[in-house]
Parts: sequence; C-alpha cells; structure tokens
Amino acid sequence: MTSTYGGVAGVTSDGLPEWLMPVARVAETVEARQLSRFLPPARGGGRPSAVLVLFGEGDRGPELLLLERASSLRSHAGQPSFPGGALDPEDGDPEGAGPVRAALREAEEETGLDPAGVQVFAVLPRLYIPVSGFVVTPVLGWWRKPSPIRPVDPAETARVFTVPVADLTDPAHRATTVHPSGHTGPCFLVEGALVWGFTAGVIDRILHFAGWERPWNRDNRVPLDWRA
Repeated sequence: MTSTYGGVAGVTSDGLPEWLMPVARVAETVEARQLSRFLPPARGGGRPSAVLVLFGEGDRGPELLLLERASSLRSHAGQPSFPGGALDPEDGDPEGAGPVRAALREAEEETGLDPAGVQVFAVLPRLYIPVSGFVVTPVLGWWRKPSPIRPVDPAETARVFTVPVADLTDPAHRATTVHPSGHTGPCFLVEGALVWGFTAGVIDRILHFAGWERPWNRDNRVPLDWRA
C-alpha cells in the first residue's frame, strides 16, 4: 500500500513488520475526533506543526522514540514528547508535504537520527493543542534502519530515549493525570518519566485502536503540580 500523501511519494506501509500493521490499518480510517477532543479551529488559525511517532524494534521488542524537553524552556518544560515542532517555510505546504518534511527535519535536529532510515507509513488527522495554539499533524514512521540518537541541543532537549510498547501497554504503568485546571487525561509512567498531555493522548488512542490496549485502572490518579 503506497500513497503520495501531500505530494510526498514514498509514504508507504509496504514491508512493515506484521506487528505494526494494525497501526497502519488504523491510520487509514481513523478520524480526528476519535483521537482527541481538541480539534483545529473551524475557522482556521493555529500554528502548523508536526510530530514524528516513530516505531522501532529494540532488545525488548517494539518500542517508541520519545524525548524529554529541557527544564529551562518556556513552553512544556521538562515534559516528555514526540520529536517535532513548528513547520518552517522550507518544509512546504502545511496542507500537503509540509508536515512530513517537518516531522523528519525536527526529529533529526532534536535527536540526531538519520531520516534516511525512517519509513513514513501514514499520517494521522491534524489535532490541536489549545495551550500553545499548535495545529499538530502526527506522522507515523517505522525505524527501518536505526541510527544513533542523542540530545543534539541540551538547551532544548534533556534526553532522548525509547520506550518498549510492552511497558506502555502494562497496566502497572498506566494512570490518569489530574491537572490543576481539573482536566484529566491518560498518562504513562515509563523510563523514569511521566508521559502525559498531547503525547500520552496520541499513544493512548493508538494502543486502543490498534487492539494493543490492556484493561487498566483509570481511577489510579496522578496530580500534576501548578507548573504543568
């Protein structure tokens, strides 16, 4: 199955490992409202951005690539997230190829990975982060040829790490965050980090629609402090 999403030839699920095919199938039909209650403004607006949701295989099987933002940043300081960021003019059309190019470019700039080793196999619908005003396109990738990773700029990225999917699906690592505003959402306690917010929401929905989710205790609550 090969597509030309946004004019980018080579966005394809051909050759994916069998375990990743449920995610590829979900991406074909899932709608934005099934992924988040926060959708891009109907009248437009918001800053176009993209994140790379990168699946690989490690010593413990399937895994996801995440990073932890530097604690000195003004926005989302210290928060784990997918690699990604705002589109630059050279990335191209936000309605076309721009998000794919931006996701790969940002991942290289933040983690040092080699984009040539990444197979983009799907693009999810655009979502919205109200607190920052970003309109985010999640770009799904398969790390076909892994390359070394590191925090390229410590002023922006505190660490880069992978999380086994087995840990993300383990009920012992799952909980519900409670923001001081009263907002609640899924979270994951993995690799010494609390993954919450937009990133946790996307992971939660992928696990659910791919059929990987295991029953977990939603009454297990983790409060977020006022800085969150």
